[in-house]
Amino acid sequence: MSDAYRPHEAMVAPARRTASLVRLVLGGVMLSVLFLSTIFAASALLNLVLPGAPLDDTAAALANGGTPYGVLANLYIFGFIILALAITGRAVHDRSLPSFVGDWRRARQHFGRVCLYMVGLHLALSILLPATPDLTPEANLAPSSWLAFLPLALPAILVQTGAEELVFRGYLQSQLAARFANPRIWIIVPAILFGLLHYDPAINGDATWLIVGWATLFGIAAADLTARTGTIGAALGLHFVNNFFAILVAAPAGNFDGLALYTYPFALGDTDALWVWAPLDLMLLLVSWLTARLSLRV
Repeated sequence: MSDAYRPHEAMVAPARRTASLVRLVLGGVMLSVLFLSTIFAASALLNLVLPGAPLDDTAAALANGGTPYGVLANLYIFGFIILALAITGRAVHDRSLPSFVGDWRRARQHFGRVCLYMVGLHLALSILLPATPDLTPEANLAPSSWLAFLPLALPAILVQTGAEELVFRGYLQSQLAARFANPRIWIIVPAILFGLLHYDPAINGDATWLIVGWATLFGIAAADLTARTGTIGAALGLHFVNNFFAILVAAPAGNFDGLALYTYPFALGDTDALWVWAPLDLMLLLVSWLTARLSLRV
């Protein structure tokens, strides 16, 4: 392990007793089954409370983030992943949920500091970068409504990003690092799986693999921050601020835009617009990763 990644041992050490690939595969299956089961149970319960709406309609309504409540439901449902991970971690790996975070005090410090620097970066770029006519966002949700939903929306984004960081950086990365010494394995494999989580050709169309590729690169950046700091706090800060701006500030039109203050004049399936946007987004990801490192001096 390189000196830069030496802090990662704090998260890897609890995984060494149960580092076999068989256990990891079993854990992945159990995690998936538990999560899907809770989603099905929640949908069935919702249909009991609201009779007359079939499960397919409920799922479709949940997937459509075109309203504030649709977005909130979509985000808070990630809480079931955290619950599933807590059960899986204890049953398969004899690990508690906090062990996937790292030292809680340091994680909170890393999260807060990275968030502060990242918000400053986004605000600075919004002022300094010239406007691009084809990509200029338009007003969407009324500011008064946006502010009213903000107390619910901020925890919702924290639940969603926290669930993803716990699973991909806290769980998969640490368990793989306990089994394989080569960082290329325990950084890239979870990042690819994280990227594939964003595979949705029904919504993204021909731009699907472009979005999967961006998410994979994001996963690599988040994994690197986790290894450099020994907690998921920095990666969570990067993820939280990214999703705050992508979901609550400016979202692509017609896609998960129910809580966005502004919308871009293109959808995620608009390949031509995304190819124009992609270089800017990749540059933002690189600068964000460097900013997070600078904030923590790692």
